[in-house]
Amino acid sequence: MDIRGSIVALVTPMHADGSVDWERLRKLVDWHVAEGTHAIVAVGTTGESATLGFEEHDLVIREIISAAAGRIPVIAGTGANSTEEAIRLTRDAQRAGADACLLVTPYYNKPTQEGLYQHYLAIAREVDIPQILYNVPGRTACDMLPETVERLSKVPNIVGIKEATGNLDRARELMERCSPDFMLYSGDDATAIDFILLGGHGNVSVTANVVPGTMAAACNAALAGEGDEARRLNAQMEALHRVLFVESNPIPVKWALYEMGRIDRGIRLPLTPLSAPAQERVRQTLRECGLLEVK
Repeated sequence: MDIRGSIVALVTPMHADGSVDWERLRKLVDWHVAEGTHAIVAVGTTGESATLGFEEHDLVIREIISAAAGRIPVIAGTGANSTEEAIRLTRDAQRAGADACLLVTPYYNKPTQEGLYQHYLAIAREVDIPQILYNVPGRTACDMLPETVERLSKVPNIVGIKEATGNLDRARELMERCSPDFMLYSGDDATAIDFILLGGHGNVSVTANVVPGTMAAACNAALAGEGDEARRLNAQMEALHRVLFVESNPIPVKWALYEMGRIDRGIRLPLTPLSAPAQERVRQTLRECGLLEVK
């Protein structure tokens, strides 16, 4: 597997009543293909994986794969805090035709490092599809340490990691410990371009939902070693990197896409629509970035 560049952590558009908006979902996929997004993560954190049922989870992944129609790779989010559930979701994604799977560290139950190793090893042995680890301790209360990643990187179908700590020293250590063909993806928009310029392979991005073309161009420049151009493009997105996390993801990015006319306002409890004070902050940033008309 050799997926590089801007990988959008795609939102799951919903109607106001919380049901999945299949038409808008297909249109988002088409938009990302047209804008140069390099790959899509289906039903990750930004896609509200935590509130989609098993059947819906599988349906959204299948719909995104169908809409992408081989034009760009689709990475299915199939992590769970139950190893058995993660195996089931990963197997379903493989059957649906996903190019790879992204598996978040088990959340809430706080496994040991050995528990993490055994969890991922079990999934890799059960399902023969390229698998990407996903470390985001700020959300899971579980930090997969570099030495554990190094052990797992030797499993043939564990092909990479999405490292979302935003810690560039952590990124450097992973690069030192893992072989050059082990794919290293940033999961932190604010530091992603520096991550790639250090030797990373791409960015699993929330910001790409809103400015897919700019994020793709910035990642392309960084992958080519064109630091000045990559940072110039990233500077155009820095305000978005901040404001899209003014409340818990994906609350702000879904509201931004709603303001842009890309999706309806739907989001599922326990997530709630963006608060009024935050709405004005996001709206102002969208205007400053030329994504909304100035009134």
